[in-house]
Amino acid sequence: MKKLFELSKFNEYKEDNRREVKAAQGGLPSSLWDTYSSMANTYGGVIICGVKERQDGTWFTTGMKDISKLKKNFWNQANDPSKVSVNLLVEERDIEEYEVNGDVILVIHVPVADREHKPVFINGDLYKGSFKRTNEGDYHCTREEVQAMLRDQSKTTMDMKVIENMELSVFDMESVKAYREWFNVEHKNNSWSKLSNDEFLERIGAASDDTKDRQLHPTAAGLLMFGPEYKIIREYPNYFLEYKAHMVPTVRWTDRIQSQSPDWSGNLFDFFTMVSAKLTRDLDKPFLLNEMVRVEDTDIHKSVREALVNCIANADFFLSRGIVIEKYPDKITFKNPGLSIVGKKQMLRGGDSEPRNSNIMKMLNLLGFGDHAGSGVPDIYETWEKAGLKTPTIEEHFGEEGPTKTIVNLPLVKNDRTKKVSNKTSDTKTRTTKEEIDKKVKERTYAIYKEICKNPMVKNIELEKLVGATKRQVELSINCLKKEGKIKKEEKRKGGWIIL
Repeated sequence: MKKLFELSKFNEYKEDNRREVKAAQGGLPSSLWDTYSSMANTYGGVIICGVKERQDGTWFTTGMKDISKLKKNFWNQANDPSKVSVNLLVEERDIEEYEVNGDVILVIHVPVADREHKPVFINGDLYKGSFKRTNEGDYHCTREEVQAMLRDQSKTTMDMKVIENMELSVFDMESVKAYREWFNVEHKNNSWSKLSNDEFLERIGAASDDTKDRQLHPTAAGLLMFGPEYKIIREYPNYFLEYKAHMVPTVRWTDRIQSQSPDWSGNLFDFFTMVSAKLTRDLDKPFLLNEMVRVEDTDIHKSVREALVNCIANADFFLSRGIVIEKYPDKITFKNPGLSIVGKKQMLRGGDSEPRNSNIMKMLNLLGFGDHAGSGVPDIYETWEKAGLKTPTIEEHFGEEGPTKTIVNLPLVKNDRTKKVSNKTSDTKTRTTKEEIDKKVKERTYAIYKEICKNPMVKNIELEKLVGATKRQVELSINCLKKEGKIKKEEKRKGGWIIL
């Protein structure tokens, strides 16, 4: 993990969204707690006391008087609930003293607060004392941002709420019928297929009787997935869905779908089915055969749908601007209101899935879409790398940048290295890249085989952690080992393996 402060790099540092300097010559500055709140509510960071910024952005030390008294004062304030809502720091770990140019400086490492503790606020004022951080520094959170953090505190996600003032008759039954038909294809001969609509909707999380009258009512997830738009906006006034294709530069858009149109239901399920088809319709379909049947659905197609699922599952429908999907000749852009609960860094790392709308995620999972294990984003990046496409990007916008939102860009153009492939030497480069990928796969498969030999009862989720692989990578390696005749499932022991 990259350190945010190293003494040897002191002269290279400048202030940014993760580093802030405070002179602190006359004691602890009051702005220190603004920065503490902003870093805890955003990405974490370090506050360096005893340092000042020059006009060109470089740093110089100012020195501090009576460091022991200053530290004692700091801890008194950190543990005072009237000063700061929660102390996230551990003395032996998060406070460090260094000597620079004969002056003592104090480095305070501020971790990102868990969602249960957000928003971290100061001076006993939830709305005026909550801050976030951008490259420009600390800023007061808007009321909307504070309320979004409060909603995200609960492990019970927003879409599990039961809408008691609505009946199941609110659902668009054509949407429900289409969902059930898709479910039956995905789960042939499943007992749920024989249930009544009400029972089925309860099983998938679209309805619940956890109410005062003990009658079935729509959940928020059910309303969003199957309700008509004009009913959805009664619960979510800012609800909005839009898809736009910009395939001709001189035309504003070549195709558009938006939830306020009277031509369709305007709900999430119908939006997902229409947009996923439009996004993948004209993507490249290389000529591949599997048992003499042409393969039409490639990893690129699956990854585009994965990105769409993530966009919907992480949207905060209380925030403004809604979900906007835009398709261009050279990229696809997914915009959803709100930031990821686990944060951008954890999204890229994978392995920790906390969708804001877990009920909606479950409904899409039941149709075979989305990766509930949290490896979806790393898999998208890996798919793009294997295809030789430019690297996807994830952006988080908040504060003075406008409404809080997450933007995922999936480029549809080859990366610079691939563009240069135009002669004989380029063929060698392409082969070398494929050889490197094959080598990594073989190494990962061998590592998984060794772990299974050590513990035949090991589970896939444990293998992910042991070898540092995603869910999909583990599944591919296990399939490879089974085809090679090295392992097979132990029928008598659940989850066990037999080494052949």
